[in-house]
Formats: sequence, C-alpha cells, structure tokens
Amino acid sequence: MMPVHRLQGCRSLHLNEDNGRFVLLAILIIVYLLCGAAVFSAIERPSELRAHGRWNGTLLNFSETFNISLQDLNSFLRDYEAAIAAGIRADALRPRWDFTGAFYFVGTVVSTIGFGMTTPVTVAGKVFLIFYGLLGCAATILFFNLFLERIITLLAVVMKAVRERRIRNSGLLPPGIRHDFSAYSIPGWKPSVYHVMLILGLSAITISCCASAMYSPVEGWAYLDSLYFCFVTFSTIGFGDFVSSQSSSYKYQSLYRVANFFLMLMGVCCIYSLFNVISIVIKQVLNWMLEKMSCLFCQRCNKASIFLGRRNAIRPGSKCRKSRFGKSRDSDAPCDSDTEGRRLSGEMISMKDLAASNKVSLAIMQKQLSESANGYPRTVCGSSRHNGFSGGVGALGIMNNRLAETSNSR
Repeated sequence: MMPVHRLQGCRSLHLNEDNGRFVLLAILIIVYLLCGAAVFSAIERPSELRAHGRWNGTLLNFSETFNISLQDLNSFLRDYEAAIAAGIRADALRPRWDFTGAFYFVGTVVSTIGFGMTTPVTVAGKVFLIFYGLLGCAATILFFNLFLERIITLLAVVMKAVRERRIRNSGLLPPGIRHDFSAYSIPGWKPSVYHVMLILGLSAITISCCASAMYSPVEGWAYLDSLYFCFVTFSTIGFGDFVSSQSSSYKYQSLYRVANFFLMLMGVCCIYSLFNVISIVIKQVLNWMLEKMSCLFCQRCNKASIFLGRRNAIRPGSKCRKSRFGKSRDSDAPCDSDTEGRRLSGEMISMKDLAASNKVSLAIMQKQLSESANGYPRTVCGSSRHNGFSGGVGALGIMNNRLAETSNSR
C-alpha cells in the first residue's frame, strides 16, 4: 500500500497531495478560462457588432429594393441555413457522402477533430455514429498512446546514444559500459522532459509549416490562415471555419488527398505527444506551487527550518531519538551516553554514527545500481511519490519513469 502524503497547509481540509494538485489545477483552469474569455471578448466583440450592423443594413436595403418583407426574407435565409447544414453551397463542392467523402468524415470522427462540415441527418446515421464513435475514438486514443510510448522511447534511445558518444569521445565513460544502444547503456540516465518537449515542438512546427506551404496555393488560403488551420486540426479542436480537401476538383487531386491524410495523421500524433509532455511540465509547476503553499500556510515551517539542513544532510541525534510515545524505529541500535550527549548538545555526528545511519541508504543504492546494470526494472516504492509522478493512467502512465523528471530516482 503506497503511503499518502498530506500537505501541511491543507490538514484542516483533509487534502492529500494528489487531491491538492487536482483542486489547484481546477482553480487555475477556471482562472485561465476567465482570462481567455476576457481577451477574446475584447478582441472579437467589436468585430461581431460591426458585422451585425452591416448585415442588418444589407437586409433592410434588400427588403426595400425588391419589396420583400423582412419576415419572408428571414424565412428564406433559414431555409438556406438548413441547406448549408446539409452540405449544399453556392460554389461547387465535392460530394459529402460518396466513399471518399465518407472516409474523410469517419477520419474526423475517430480522431475527435469533428469539423462539422459533414454531419449525419438521418436517424439511422445518427444512431450508428454513436456506437461507431464510441469504439473508434477509444481505439484512436489507444493508438495515440502507443505512438507516444514509441516516440518517447525513440527519442530516449537517440538522445542516450548522442550523450554516450559525447562522453566516450571525451574519455570520461568507464570501459565497462556497453557500446550498444540498450536502455541501460548509461545507468541512471534518462532524457529530460524539456529536451523532449523541445524536439516535439520543433517537429510540430516543421510539420505545420510544410502543411501550410501545401494548403496555401492549393486551397487559396493565406499562409497565416493555413497555420491557424493546422493548429486547429492537429490539436483536434476542429472549428470547421477552414476545412481542407472540400473542392470538387484539384490539380493532382489524388496526390493532394494522400498528402493531406498523412500530414494530418503526423500532425495530430505529434501535437498529442507534445500536449502530454507539456502536461508533465504543468504538473511540475503544480508541485512547486503546492510546496510553496504548504510552507506559506504551515505555522511550524519556520521552526522546522531551523533543524533542517541540506537536502541530504543528517541531523545529529536522528538515529536514536525517541518519540513521545515510546521508542523509535531503530530502538536496537547502539546509543551510548557519549554519543547521546553530543547529539543533545548539537555537536557534529561522528563518522561511526554517519556510517551506521547510511548503511541502509548504501544498500538501496547498491541494489539500484545492480538492477540498472543488469537491466532489471525497478519497483515503484512509496518514496517515489516525492515528485508526484509515481502513478498515472493513460499518457501519464506511459511517460512515468521514462523521463528524468518523472523518474523514481529523483
């Protein structure tokens, strides 16, 4: 059973570290949404009001010019909106429900993009979509997680090989380290989440720039609009204001549709992996904020800091100190009067006591080094919850202990 760490500043609320992190993240997301709503409202609201004014003036002029009542004109516009929802446009578009159009539609369904350009209108189609999307979305999420696992493994192998080669060329690598690219060629080393995030970010930017260079001349969009479409699509937001491959005909149509499919696939996988790596960084920030908050709200923090030295320092008298309820955990250890007197007086601990107190830590370190050298997986212990990455499901579970910031040895 893994021990649950309670936050010192949240004892009155009975929150452990995981629940505290969840509540803090929920609060930050709400604040983030409020800030985003304020920014977008300030940017887009004036344009919306101007568009409404122009449209009302256009309707009034049309009604007066052709002697049509506004009620009849609005009724006609409602019919036109229904035609748009069915896929009918003034310009010639590709068929929505032929095989290639239906394949494009199911691709947007299972990838959770959901542009909204094509939607089922029959009852049978809507019922089938519910069950089809339930299984398809679950399978696609599994595919994204497996892709994330392999891309993290590939980046770790490449980065480890580069690091090993750089250390070997400098002459600092011990001769016993193997020359292959196995997972434990450099014991204890794991790639940093920041390096992985940088590589995935550059990959996403490269794919988006290449895709935008293709969409701009083919679809007739501005390059910035193409970049906007790439982010909205690759992140599976899918507004539907820009949708690729919708015209009735293209030059080199088959080649364009194949390239469009593979660019979307690579972009969605890359952005999905990037989002999950960024979530690790966000979790680190949450851990840091919780630590600062626990120190801020804990009244005994300042008193405890007097007795706390460096992170790995050993306090005098910590080995044989008794609690108020009885003996300590190490009650069988030798504790003579001279040693106890030095501890109570605050003197430095002797080398004998230092070696005795480090005996268990040295044994654990030797075991970890042995397992790393032989390639055995290390078990997750309670102390691994120090950095908040001991568990996790889905993408977090895949990245657990694969990056330096989520490793148990941190």
